[in-house]
Amino acid sequence: MYSPDADGLLAEQLLRLTRRLHRSQKRQLESADIAITPAQSRLLRTVAHYDAPPRMADLAARLEVVPRAVTSLVDGLEASGRVRRVPDPANRRVVRIELTDVGRDTLRQLRTARRAAAEDILAPLTAEQREVLGGLLSALVDARPERHC
Repeated sequence: MYSPDADGLLAEQLLRLTRRLHRSQKRQLESADIAITPAQSRLLRTVAHYDAPPRMADLAARLEVVPRAVTSLVDGLEASGRVRRVPDPANRRVVRIELTDVGRDTLRQLRTARRAAAEDILAPLTAEQREVLGGLLSALVDARPERHC
């Protein structure tokens, strides 16, 4: 029988699992000697999803943060050689953010660390259980939030 407390328990379990996944990924990155913050990692992945180097405003909108936050993240990634600022060929006042070879290599290392962390977390599950979990998580991620009036 379903109880209202079940949702609270599920939420707590999801939070604990997420924390465990983050800690495992952090350990993987540290063992590979990759110094990058989660926010920088997210920005790097976001830049990689564009076909052409995005503008800072595009990144801020996609990440749902203020432009100043993107500037700080880009500053750190640029200092580590992972991205570079390039002028827009059509409007030199516009700055675009481009991945460097170091940035692409970092993305590969991040993917490897994420896969290793996921394997660590998912190790107790069978292939069938992983498939079911994947379907359930997709249903949650893809769900449209309802508007309550």
